[in-house]
Amino acid sequence: MSSLNPTLVADGVWRLSANAGQDILFEGLWPLPHGVSMNSFLVKGRECALIDGVCGWDGVPQTLLAQLERMGVRLQDIRYVVLNHLEPDHTGWLEPFARLHPDFTLCASARGLGMADAFYGLAQERRAVGTGDHLDLGGGKVLEFHEIPNVHWPETIATWEPGTGTLFSCDAFGSFGAIGEAAYDDQLSEPELALFEEESLRYFSNILGAFSSSVERALRALKALRPRIVAPAHGPVWRRDPGRIQSWYERYCAYGRGPAEPEITVIWGSMYGMTERAVRSVLEGIAAEGVRAHVFRVPQSHVSPILAAAWRSTGIAIGAPVYEYRLFPPVAAVLDELARKKVVRKKVLAFGSFGWLAGGGGKELAEIVERYRLGWELLPPVEFPGAPREEAQARLREAGRGLAREVRAASADSGSTRAQPRQVSPS
Repeated sequence: MSSLNPTLVADGVWRLSANAGQDILFEGLWPLPHGVSMNSFLVKGRECALIDGVCGWDGVPQTLLAQLERMGVRLQDIRYVVLNHLEPDHTGWLEPFARLHPDFTLCASARGLGMADAFYGLAQERRAVGTGDHLDLGGGKVLEFHEIPNVHWPETIATWEPGTGTLFSCDAFGSFGAIGEAAYDDQLSEPELALFEEESLRYFSNILGAFSSSVERALRALKALRPRIVAPAHGPVWRRDPGRIQSWYERYCAYGRGPAEPEITVIWGSMYGMTERAVRSVLEGIAAEGVRAHVFRVPQSHVSPILAAAWRSTGIAIGAPVYEYRLFPPVAAVLDELARKKVVRKKVLAFGSFGWLAGGGGKELAEIVERYRLGWELLPPVEFPGAPREEAQARLREAGRGLAREVRAASADSGSTRAQPRQVSPS
């Protein structure tokens, strides 16, 4: 974990951040090829409030004191610690901080205070806050609180500083991707912003996707504040164009309702190359219709980018051989994770090879769709014994074309026309 120097966000508002690199898995699960930032904020009135902690602090007092000194703040000036969200990536610093400076009031939702007890057992004075509550820091600095449950834990709140129009949104409007000294959208180039757009979709689908409807309700409430600055707990701070990250998140929520972009995510696995040949035929059919395909072989590909691609795609193609009367297990595992993250309302084509008995893979797929109430429209499957011969390849190409036509029509009906056609070869 590498700490960054504090920077001034707006009058009386400071950012403290640290970057985690590629050597960790976020939540012990998600890879970070571009790292991730952990953002904390300090609001200075006559008293100071620390929002969501000094993430990445090494517990050495001199490290924290040096950062505070750069902001003109003494440790004893920190009167309040506001915890928007209790997940340990935002709160793991609390115990060493409380040993160093025990005289502060802990502010969180009532449920959040209970979680703080469960995680850390702190003895500090506490104050439960919720929608409509205020915290006056003096000097014209007032914090307002807004409950945004299930973004992405049930105790979550957002904090609003109306004087500067700064919204401390915690996981809402967050993104994977580390930040350097250029930590604000007005300091980033368009290619850098494009990378954060990709990483914000991956963050949304991986972390918030299962709670998309709750996120959408929260977005409506937070947008009504008309924030001039959006300061999330992960990713850049948005102060030149805060509407940009808001519009991205609105689009991601719309994907969750479906249909999404006129694209197809192809998820496939193969034991001995028979289904791999079939993938190429399906891709030929998709390409003939000019529809973009995102192609992932499992178990070689991690589920994280698959989730992001599937979240934005209207169609999914599943290539899997029958394995012991069921779906090829790596493919089944990915489908189960997509289901848990509520990747719903997709047009779906299944295809694959079997040795001695057809239908087992399709049966398990139907069970997954039913169990999780995914609302997937299952197109007629294409199964073939052994290797795909000429007749099977023709059926596979036509099935790929059929799925592409269904996807294009559904996306056109929804008004989603953002994507440009592009074919991706099997990985």
